[in-house]
Amino acid sequence: MLILIAIGVMAGAAAFTHVHDLTVAHGQPDWIGWANAVAVELMAIYLGLEIRARRRAGRPVGMVGVLLVAFSLLSLAAQVAEAEPSVWGWIVAAVPSLAFLALVKVVLSSAANTTPAPEPEQPQADWYDEPEPVSPVPVEPSTPETVLAPVRVVQPNRPQVVGIIR
Repeated sequence: MLILIAIGVMAGAAAFTHVHDLTVAHGQPDWIGWANAVAVELMAIYLGLEIRARRRAGRPVGMVGVLLVAFSLLSLAAQVAEAEPSVWGWIVAAVPSLAFLALVKVVLSSAANTTPAPEPEQPQADWYDEPEPVSPVPVEPSTPETVLAPVRVVQPNRPQVVGIIR
């Protein structure tokens, strides 16, 4: 754990410093340089956390993934822009940013896995027996004991109602 903290602090400090210095070199005040550094570098960490949370919840991660790539490239570009214009200069300048991003990825992907709660035991059958068909019992039609006839009830000053009286 101490190694992770040391790498994180040193790589983060270098990445923050490169973004800060590039911002200031292009005419922004010192405090805006630090604001840009915090925004660029910490946004990558936040987006990594957001992707992990969305995957656990089964939500889409497309837009968040695009933003993570964009902020990572922005950080990497700031590192390379401050470097000596040579292949080795660019590679060496990119190391802090890449190390910081790799560390974030390793830490976020190695979070403690929670084992799912065991499901209650379900009875399991090794085979399924088809029930034997039941032969239908013949049913004779029944006849009502009394036949019901419609009866018309007439009441004065009321609509006529037709109903069955039992």
